[in-house]
Amino acid sequence: NMKSCLLLRKKGKVSVYVKVFTNSPFLVCMDLALSQERIIDPNYLWIGPDGTDLRGQGYVNLTETGKLMVMGFRVSMSGAYTCTLSHKVIETTTQQEIEMVEAYKFMVYVNPFAPGWEEICQKVPYDCEDVTNRRVRQAAERIGKFFHQLKHVLKNEFHAVPTIQYVDNSFSMTPIDSCRPGFGKSHHTHQNCASCCVVCVPGTYSPNNEVTCRTCASPQARVYGAEFCY
Repeated sequence: NMKSCLLLRKKGKVSVYVKVFTNSPFLVCMDLALSQERIIDPNYLWIGPDGTDLRGQGYVNLTETGKLMVMGFRVSMSGAYTCTLSHKVIETTTQQEIEMVEAYKFMVYVNPFAPGWEEICQKVPYDCEDVTNRRVRQAAERIGKFFHQLKHVLKNEFHAVPTIQYVDNSFSMTPIDSCRPGFGKSHHTHQNCASCCVVCVPGTYSPNNEVTCRTCASPQARVYGAEFCY
């Protein structure tokens, strides 16, 4: 007869960054090594940041193979998503049945990009950040083209020097590094997305457009995206 035993293994956490109002990538309740093994009777349990069982929740896409997608991601959805995978394996030499429990943790953060994103992004069905960045680049190119054309007009079509003159290479654009209130950047905490404005984690806050989440003294901020301590 086969004997059984229980083995629990916890995996390290993985950070995932999701653009506001978009769907998260699929979070897979399995690592690469385990995906190459034969597992028996797998069972998946996903728990959200507030401790809610995510089965049957309308804002998630949960597949039969344990993959989770969080849809229409918002600030309040940030936090730890934990999956527990229970399954059985047969030990080759002893033919012993081993019940395995694997725990995977994903830290999922929302990543907006500029003030006013709430109003703009809810009205468009495409990637709001990419579209906005493309429009800014187009505006810069058109402004630069205007000044270069102005130089030609002033040089060739005016006999008297006008009061406005264009100096070569005087036009440039300087990006402004800022985050909306409740968000900040951290090279230490978010090494995989160091240039991203990421939602402030509980215990920190950002009241303005600075790029750093401040640490609360007392009382503590207990939610993601806090703009002040309370």
